[in-house]
Amino acid sequence: MSLQADRQELRTILKAKSVKTGKFTLASGKESDLYVDCRVTTLDSRGAVLVGRVLHDLLRREEAKRGLSIGSLGGLTMGADPITLAVAMSSSMAGDAKPVQAFVVRKEAKGHGRGKRIEGNFTPDQPIVVVDDVITTGDSTLKAIQAIEEEGGKVAFALILVDRQEGGRENIESKGYPVVAAFTRPELV
Repeated sequence: MSLQADRQELRTILKAKSVKTGKFTLASGKESDLYVDCRVTTLDSRGAVLVGRVLHDLLRREEAKRGLSIGSLGGLTMGADPITLAVAMSSSMAGDAKPVQAFVVRKEAKGHGRGKRIEGNFTPDQPIVVVDDVITTGDSTLKAIQAIEEEGGKVAFALILVDRQEGGRENIESKGYPVVAAFTRPELV
């Protein structure tokens, strides 16, 4: 199957399962006529495969464009978790010479054990991609970036499944982090 066909099928699944219209209060506290719950797509067996393929391609194209060698990717739990794993698995299944590794950023450090805030295969010595499912204000993505940088990581860019186009991209980019999104609001509404 072609990447274009994968992208179209993923768009169809997102529209059917994840995009709702009505009156909603978002995590940011803002009211909106659109709610996007990517988890029902990213945790769907077929949706996860497509998310992995589409975002793996997007990651590798952006990596090549910027002349980088990305070591790992991850973002704030819970929205980023299935996306991160799907992209890492796609990287391995695609036969990448150096598959990208996955990690998770906790909302706060564990209160026991080693007290880690970042779990998994975090490689702070190589460029990192921060992941998010949906951006509205960009605050969740920026919290993940802050945690990654506090652990010595250098974020190359943000890889987003859906950009609601409500100022999040501009907020993240104003802090110096490029945003690459698979879909935007007009493509899903």
